Amino acid sequence: MAGHTHTVLFKRLLHPAPPGASDSKTGKAILADNAADGPAGKDDGQGDTSRPVTIAFIAESAGVSVPTVSKVINGKSGVSADTRARVEALVNEHGYRKPSGANRNNVVELVFRELKHMWAVEIIRGVERVARRHRVGLMVSEFGLHDTAEPTWDDTVSRRPNCVLSVAQLSEAEREQLKAKGIPFVVFDPATELPDDVPFVGATNWSGGRAATRHLTELGHRRIAMISGPDDQLYCCARLDGYRSAMQAAGLPVDPELVVHAPLTHEDGCAAARSLLALPERPTAIFTANDLQALGVYQAAREAGLRIPDDLSVVGFDDLPVVAWVDPPLTTVHQPLTEMAAAATELALTLGRGEAAPQVGVEIATTLTVRGSTAPPKG
Repeated sequence: MAGHTHTVLFKRLLHPAPPGASDSKTGKAILADNAADGPAGKDDGQGDTSRPVTIAFIAESAGVSVPTVSKVINGKSGVSADTRARVEALVNEHGYRKPSGANRNNVVELVFRELKHMWAVEIIRGVERVARRHRVGLMVSEFGLHDTAEPTWDDTVSRRPNCVLSVAQLSEAEREQLKAKGIPFVVFDPATELPDDVPFVGATNWSGGRAATRHLTELGHRRIAMISGPDDQLYCCARLDGYRSAMQAAGLPVDPELVVHAPLTHEDGCAAARSLLALPERPTAIFTANDLQALGVYQAAREAGLRIPDDLSVVGFDDLPVVAWVDPPLTTVHQPLTEMAAAATELALTLGRGEAAPQVGVEIATTLTVRGSTAPPKG
């Protein structure tokens, strides 16, 4: 259901879990949160005087948001002097201490916004491989999109995982929420610009786009179209820029009518390809921002009575396992999703141990996999 967190515990923790660590009927993880709201040593009316003060309590007492308190505690800018003084006074009064990480659970939590894409399996495979080697548990969570009403990150924070690997793009508030609880995180394949201190693992998207287009120009294609993804997605922009660079290097103009933007789905790739193939002078080759769009191009070509690669060459991006089995097998840019996920997990676990990361951002090289969907143009 949109807006709710659905979690699956992929492997049992190899260290004893606390009582109530999971619900065997629902499969949802229920990991204890030892930092309940309320100041240390204060009686909440239930007779418990030992509950530790939390950042949420400080925020409520100061009349500000949790991210604002996190900025004050971490010495960051963006907070007025009056607000900073008020928060610091409450921190001193109640004896708040930043979480040390000692009370986190031995789990890496892998967070997706949606789990409907085929490449999710490749990511999970890479994370699980590293988690197993380090003898930690793996939890996979699916959240709703950013515009959902539910506070989806509250469950993750309350479970206190050792670290978080987010395929979902984290907002500033979500990042601050994790920092406030002392939970390290890594962003996988960021779609937007991140602050310099946010750790991430991505791929060489620009180089991949350039290699795909150069392959087509070297085959002799001159009228090469690009079905790009949404222009607010960083990796889609990088792939499009790589296409433009290769066209320029080959001395070819980038015709605006041959560049279209579409969501990264089979259906939208098909619709975009139909419009391109209906042009008075249609392209002889199409490069797409991902493999699902490329499979849509296959459908549009069949509908138009065109043969691949005789009448139309097609190149995708991702190299999902399924594209090696279509007819003809798809030429595509191999994005090493499993290796990227493994590297991101290693980075997250390093941060979870309280160690300094060797580098904040990591980009893993893409490579072009040439198969049967590309050939020189006829004539």
